[in-house]
Amino acid sequence: MGLRSGLTALCRHLALRHGRGVGLWRRLAAPGGVQWAEYLRRHGGLHAMGEHCSVQTNVVITDPSYTRLGHNVSLSGCTLFGHDGVVNMLRNAYGGALDRVGRIDIRDNVFIGHQAIVMPGVTIGPDAVVAAGSVVTRDVPPGCVVGGVPAKVIARTRDLHASLVTQTRELPWRDLIGRRADPRAPATPELQDWRVRHFFGDLQGVQHVD
Repeated sequence: MGLRSGLTALCRHLALRHGRGVGLWRRLAAPGGVQWAEYLRRHGGLHAMGEHCSVQTNVVITDPSYTRLGHNVSLSGCTLFGHDGVVNMLRNAYGGALDRVGRIDIRDNVFIGHQAIVMPGVTIGPDAVVAAGSVVTRDVPPGCVVGGVPAKVIARTRDLHASLVTQTRELPWRDLIGRRADPRAPATPELQDWRVRHFFGDLQGVQHVD
């Protein structure tokens, strides 16, 4: 084991076991969503988190103690707001005792896409998808895909799954997908090569543009 890999393993151990050395671990290892979810489960202050979750390191959870994640929840670069900061400005401007906070309850089998925003007092799912860039201001019904500003129902989750199954059958790299031991792991070089050649044709001998 090299010096860097040994240091990375040590930082990971300290971060996951004791909540220490987290910044160095992130710089050395750039932990994936599954590892970061495990760190948050132990040290992130969430009300609760189920099994088999994935939380990318760029996810923002403003009030972890008001946030509950079910099983098989994936968060990708989104923001979960447990409070409304406007109350501070309004209190200073107009006076009065003001407060506006709410729980965020994300049930089992939910995906929230990149740059989506979830506001306080919202329940999502189970079996739901929030499209990238959406702003969720009200509950997301079970089994639904929502998108837009504000987010509205645009599809059923089972229909989305069926559509993706059909599309995947037509992909030239479908056998590689079926053989992946960990579907959440980064694409292998072989899989990446298949995709690039499918998107852009044979790039052999073509100089890449920086």
